[in-house]
Amino acid sequence: MPSSEPVRLGRKRALPSCPNPLFLTWLTELRDEAREKGLKIQYTYQKAISSLNKYPLPLQNAKEAKILQNFGDGICKILDEKLQRYYRDNGPEAPIHSLPKGAPPPGRQDNNSLAPSRKKNAAGDQGKDKGGGGGGKRKKREYVPQKRSGGYAVLLTLYRQSQIPGSKGYMFKMELQTEAQHLCDKSFTVPDLGSKYTAWSSVSTLIQKNLVIKTHNPARYSLTEEGLALAERLESAEHGTKDGPEGDREEARSEGEEDEEEEAGGPGVVDLTGSDDDEDEKEEERIHPEEVLTCVTQPRSEADGTGLSGKPQNSQATSRKPNAGCLLPGTYEILLCVDFIETTGGSHHRKQELVKELQRNGVNFDVRKLNVGDFLWVAREKVAPVPGQLRAPAGRELVLDYIIERKRMDDLCGSIIDGRFREQKFRLKRCGLRRPVYLVEECGTAASHLSLPETTLQQAIVNTQVVDGFFVKRVQDVRESAAYLTVMTRYLTKLYQNRTLICRSRELEGDGEGTDEEEEERGYPSCSLISFAEFNHGAVKNKCQTVREVFARQLMQISGLSGDKAAAILEHYNTPHSLLTAYEQCASEAEKEKLLSSIRYGKLKRNLGPALSRTVYQLYCTQGALS
Repeated sequence: MPSSEPVRLGRKRALPSCPNPLFLTWLTELRDEAREKGLKIQYTYQKAISSLNKYPLPLQNAKEAKILQNFGDGICKILDEKLQRYYRDNGPEAPIHSLPKGAPPPGRQDNNSLAPSRKKNAAGDQGKDKGGGGGGKRKKREYVPQKRSGGYAVLLTLYRQSQIPGSKGYMFKMELQTEAQHLCDKSFTVPDLGSKYTAWSSVSTLIQKNLVIKTHNPARYSLTEEGLALAERLESAEHGTKDGPEGDREEARSEGEEDEEEEAGGPGVVDLTGSDDDEDEKEEERIHPEEVLTCVTQPRSEADGTGLSGKPQNSQATSRKPNAGCLLPGTYEILLCVDFIETTGGSHHRKQELVKELQRNGVNFDVRKLNVGDFLWVAREKVAPVPGQLRAPAGRELVLDYIIERKRMDDLCGSIIDGRFREQKFRLKRCGLRRPVYLVEECGTAASHLSLPETTLQQAIVNTQVVDGFFVKRVQDVRESAAYLTVMTRYLTKLYQNRTLICRSRELEGDGEGTDEEEEERGYPSCSLISFAEFNHGAVKNKCQTVREVFARQLMQISGLSGDKAAAILEHYNTPHSLLTAYEQCASEAEKEKLLSSIRYGKLKRNLGPALSRTVYQLYCTQGALS
């Protein structure tokens, strides 16, 4: 074999030059100009350069480049303008597939790649910093969120929660938004006028920068090691535990470098209160702090009367700071919340009559979407409007333990037929409020023209009161319903007028059913209440469900298997797999059929019974169709 053949095969084949060097040169100039100005469009130009380098055919004008990836109308228009200017300067016959004399070759690496130039600049900046040089491009900064921005508030909140002894190490979205709101000038839920971004938009940047990690469903948010280190520095800068701001800057100066370059005339310094380069937060303008509910688990460091800047806040905020997790007597009002379904659709005249009656009675009410129930009451904080602000800050809202489900007799009949009646009672029991009420309208005469006998409807009402433990109030028409709501509103206003209300979290503490039993027996209302936002979010009908919850709903589809019976089965077998495993361990068919018969349910601790046990066994263990 000739000696030249291995050498020829081993040589790297030269790549063909780009057939559109003029366009390539112009794009390179545009990219370099954008990079010098610190614009992120430089990366778009770089992608267009890569696409053009791969295209093997000559282009006659920029419009033909639209078929290439990353070439939009904007880039093509710029190239067309440059091409027309080139023709004016060099004549209409000037070649466009070759470069003028003296121009650098477009295929060179320093013209068409961002990475090498960044490395060179980084090395140069590093040398300047070590040598104490001042001018030129400064050292790249690490990502530090702007003070009182969404990212800043999320990092501090997760850090403070992690420092609480016995903390679970993560936070849910709603819990995190609630706790972080007072550290942020923007709302985590409501965007500004003319903007689609909220403070929560910055969380995606924290995840991208590997400062926060998101796991599970529902989502759980926690700090990474890098996020924990940054949050510690933010907390130190917050309370001045270091040698002042200069010490923080010196520490931040030695941290890792950002991938993007920034122009500056002075030395590379990272200020912990510097601006955030997150694209979302650049579009958001700072507004006055928006008041949102904070739970009982308030960090101790927030108990002073100063804000994050170390300066005293306004008198209203200062007076509330020591009691951020509770509402003191006189600082709140009792408000009736009406589900919007009760005021729109269906018989519009009858529903508007309810609203007019409430207005005539002087009831303070608000129409909003309720995910469970038709009426409830909240203790809403009284908040004074802020001068110069379009909207008044949102007051905190705690839900009182009374919720009403309103049923006309025709609606009751329909809900029994389609299964909504049992499901609604099940959801009312699980909503976290201890005093569910059924308001039944048009008892007696209206039931004679319905598809179910009146005795069946009356039995359902009695079962709701006796078996399910709901309080049932019977009224004749809409006017009496409005009168009952009016009386209840005035009663609750008087009941809670001298009470201090404390916010609790269902996610952290459960429903707290046994916490206030002694006070309630003495005639005092429960003052440990959940926030309206947490209540409404937890009552969503079609939210993500666990296997246990889906299993419970499956069991409740069986005739005669109520919520109490399903809950009793779940105490022993919380998934279908555990139940099927128990069936497999039984020695005979008779034992399988009686497996669930001795399970006790309800307050009276009655047995589930052999008939229901046999039905469940047949449902889950019968092969083929059920007979």
